[in-house]
Amino acid sequence: MVIDTKRCVGCNACTVACKMANNVPQDIFWTRALTDGGEMMDTPAGEFPDVSLRYITVSCQHCENPACAKVCPVGATYKDPETGVVRQDYDKCIGCRMCMSACPYTGVRSFNWEEPRYPMDFALGDADAPKHQKHVVEKCIFCYQRLARGETPACMDLCPARARHFGDLDDPDSEVSKLLKERSYEQLLPSEGTKPSVYYLV
Repeated sequence: MVIDTKRCVGCNACTVACKMANNVPQDIFWTRALTDGGEMMDTPAGEFPDVSLRYITVSCQHCENPACAKVCPVGATYKDPETGVVRQDYDKCIGCRMCMSACPYTGVRSFNWEEPRYPMDFALGDADAPKHQKHVVEKCIFCYQRLARGETPACMDLCPARARHFGDLDDPDSEVSKLLKERSYEQLLPSEGTKPSVYYLV
């Protein structure tokens, strides 16, 4: 995933698209738009007239070297060998939350303490989205059910600013590969050695 921070307007359409497509339980978000610089949402950094405002959308970074998968005692957190997506097997998860402790990216995982609750009395989104369970850890799965159908993640489809790009970094002709060759970029917490698969164009 390549996210253009110069195009992102912090509208949280990606947050809503993710929540709807995956029928994410109430009060849980797999992705969110954060303000870089200011202490509160939508507040600039600096002092007038020298101010700046930038948004960073944060979710699971789908690391090449995921710390979460290394500590999971039952293999419920694992990296899909075909796509590189870091996935969760809810049926295997024992709720120990070791993955949450090991992940250096604060707030990208959530734990269902109770039976999942929803704003509607019927399921929303993709019919083949994973079913949520009590006492398991959840996170962004790059809409794996959509990838299996040859589609792109919902967050990318709904982005009105077209700030999100998704593709195969192993393919030098893919859009994401070309963007990373043309533009400067950064990754979150590279010092952790997890090698995240989410890149932010600057």
